[in-house]
Amino acid sequence: MANEPTPFVPVFSIDVTAETSKNSSPTPSPKTNDIGTALIGLTRQLIEMQNRQNVLLEQLLQVNKQVLQSSNQAATQRQTEVNQWRESHPKLVRSCKQALESLSSVQIDFLQTLADEVEDQKENLEESEYAFNDFLDRYGPRMAHLNGIIQVLGHLGG
Repeated sequence: MANEPTPFVPVFSIDVTAETSKNSSPTPSPKTNDIGTALIGLTRQLIEMQNRQNVLLEQLLQVNKQVLQSSNQAATQRQTEVNQWRESHPKLVRSCKQALESLSSVQIDFLQTLADEVEDQKENLEESEYAFNDFLDRYGPRMAHLNGIIQVLGHLGG
């Protein structure tokens, strides 16, 4: 394992062999000073990058805050307009509520029919692309349109 090649080239290396000298106090070698200087430089760069990242995150938070405020203002404006429309057309609002109730029961029946069809044709739908596409063609557009109409009536009659 120790002889396996590494996937990266080391930036620096440290010599850990013991040196004996005739003097009793060891002096740091020039290599050690270079390593210390390099580590200090790398640490400073790391700190600078972290500070830059903090500044960018603060800017991102400000942008997100502005987008959220804009979105809230737009939603409030839309709700105000819908409420004004409802006040201007009370008879239509009542009609939309009644239509929504009726279509909700139609939707329940439609979903039950769809679920029954899936249960009856389960094997066919899994094995035959034609049967699956036919199923989607029969039920998909009707469901999409019905859901769209119910959504509009819900907003208007809400």
